Amino acid sequence: MRRYLLAGLFALLSPITALADEGMWTYDNFPAATVQQRHGQKIDAAWLDRVRQATVRLAGCTASFVSKDGLILTNHHCITSCLAENSSKAKSLLDDGFHARTREQEIRCGTQVADILVGMQNVTEALAVATRGLDDRAANEARKRKLTELEQACEQGGSIKCQSVALYNGGQYFLYKYRRYTDVRLVFAPEAAIAAFGGDPDNFQFPRWCLDMGLLRAYEGGKPVQVQQPLRIDFRGPEKDELVFVSGHPGSTDRLLTVAQLQRLRDSDLPPALLRSSELRGRYIQFAKTSNEARRISEDTLAGLENGIKVRRKLLDALLEEPLMEQKRQEEKTLRAQVAASAELRGIGDPWAEIERAGLIDRALSNDYTFMEGGAGFNSRLFRYARTLVRAAEERGKPNAERLREFTDNALPRIQQQLGAKVPIYPELENLSLSFGLERMREWLGPDHPMVRRLLATESPDTLAASLIGGSRLADPAVRLELWNGGAPAIAASDDPMIRLAASIDAESRAIRKRYEDEVEAPTRAAEEKIARARFALYGTAVYPDATFTLRLNFGTVQGWNENGRDIDAFTRLETAFARATGKDPFRIPDSWQKARSALDLSTPFNLSTNSDIVGGNSGSPLINARGDVVGLMFDGNIHSISGAYWFDTARNRAIAVHPAIMREALMKVYDAKELLAELGGS
Repeated sequence: MRRYLLAGLFALLSPITALADEGMWTYDNFPAATVQQRHGQKIDAAWLDRVRQATVRLAGCTASFVSKDGLILTNHHCITSCLAENSSKAKSLLDDGFHARTREQEIRCGTQVADILVGMQNVTEALAVATRGLDDRAANEARKRKLTELEQACEQGGSIKCQSVALYNGGQYFLYKYRRYTDVRLVFAPEAAIAAFGGDPDNFQFPRWCLDMGLLRAYEGGKPVQVQQPLRIDFRGPEKDELVFVSGHPGSTDRLLTVAQLQRLRDSDLPPALLRSSELRGRYIQFAKTSNEARRISEDTLAGLENGIKVRRKLLDALLEEPLMEQKRQEEKTLRAQVAASAELRGIGDPWAEIERAGLIDRALSNDYTFMEGGAGFNSRLFRYARTLVRAAEERGKPNAERLREFTDNALPRIQQQLGAKVPIYPELENLSLSFGLERMREWLGPDHPMVRRLLATESPDTLAASLIGGSRLADPAVRLELWNGGAPAIAASDDPMIRLAASIDAESRAIRKRYEDEVEAPTRAAEEKIARARFALYGTAVYPDATFTLRLNFGTVQGWNENGRDIDAFTRLETAFARATGKDPFRIPDSWQKARSALDLSTPFNLSTNSDIVGGNSGSPLINARGDVVGLMFDGNIHSISGAYWFDTARNRAIAVHPAIMREALMKVYDAKELLAELGGS
């Protein structure tokens, strides 16, 4: 899914939930009474438990168990990294698709994991005790130590992973317990031409005709995971205006930000990110035109860049709408007045001013942080491996609670899995991205910046990138694991140029990170928690929290919308895809579909729209009816959904799903995947 979000501070004017079917609700606080009141459907604990246990969290996406033998349904764009990992310059699984006709032909996705939420524990009071009486910086450090301790105590070893979660901007803290499967294998993927039909021009648009689906399988102990209650697919799909639910893991939303934070996004964060991404996209486009091999190895990265640019552009457009900003000002004014009028609440002081002061420091640190610590200056997969290895060697020697949070004991198995994955690395792309990052670092920090001067005093960005990439052996997972297992002595003895670069700049990068954590993160977190406590005192949990890539459930209906006086139907049909096709990318229908055209039912529903409130991370989420059956596969939103980062436009915000009928039509008549269709219950 891409990044699109929800309804601003709708609850500031009333403690009652909004009339629109909006909200990303946690499973322990789902408004079942509201659903029954508005839609006449009863959602009980058994329904919630069954759907929760079948909803899967992937790396950056959502999926669902749809067979008793661990078959997982998700989006094609959620498995492109696995397709790319198992491709080469000569052969692209993105272009050709993939179909394992036997279990033995299923291929492992080296960097993928599948998580199932099995427990939630409220630890808010434990965090309050750990930080009580401390100043902002000390509280920030104490909070991180306590979260690490709680995660470590929660984990029982084996396949259980625990993650701390801040809800309501720190108003609540939970420990989420997951059952993790690390052996995830690719089963089926259609060609990218039909999975992403329309490409970037159609991205965030509707009508759409995308078979954005893929199938994985989870294994444990070398055998398919046995699922007690997988979700059943109802291939008939939903009716117009039917009540539907989305169970998934929305990534992040910005609906509780203060006006000062929104202004910073508008004025300082989004514009430079758009500039850098747009220029980098241009370089990838030109590279992709040099040969078929260049196009194949760059298409996944280019698609991600194009998606990100469109999202940021529309987010910026939203923040430039003065009526929206004025609405935010009035909502904030109302909340501040309520706080000032309460003898109990006015003791929190002025956290809005504290956030604004921290934002000024953030602005001053932004360029150094972005290019030195944030990754924009060293945009290279090889460098990211090197930095991980260098920092892990140092952090693993510290007590667990004193480490950087990304290197705690519960994070180490995942790091080792990624380091050991056989991911193809193409020097041409590494040179392109790293030289670009170094150029922009010199431009934005200036040629006399100490780090720029040290790195580029006698080198150009091109020559430095070429020497680093050409001399590094970190593309070999065996080399990476040898350094990982060797720890600090192995890192100190390594002559790999990427390792030496990461080690040479680490002190400066850590220093800017520490300044950011102490002078921006700590006071901002403290101020946000004060505002959160005020909201809780006024409204409790009658409102939903911002998204945090944790499991949520929302409800809505199947519906289109009106665009400038024109009604947009909620469903598209296969026949219109053929009519729209030009024979050239990105509007090219694959040969497999052209050959099967005479056998296809051209009236088959293809994609559908709902008013579901979802965001990036919900990609691959099952669209579920009131019986608990899958009636669609979420994959995108319309263009109006992007501005949902800051509010929910009831009239026009729509989410887009793959209709299950086109999945059955494709598996049966295009791909001859009758064994998969039978496993899915479609034959």
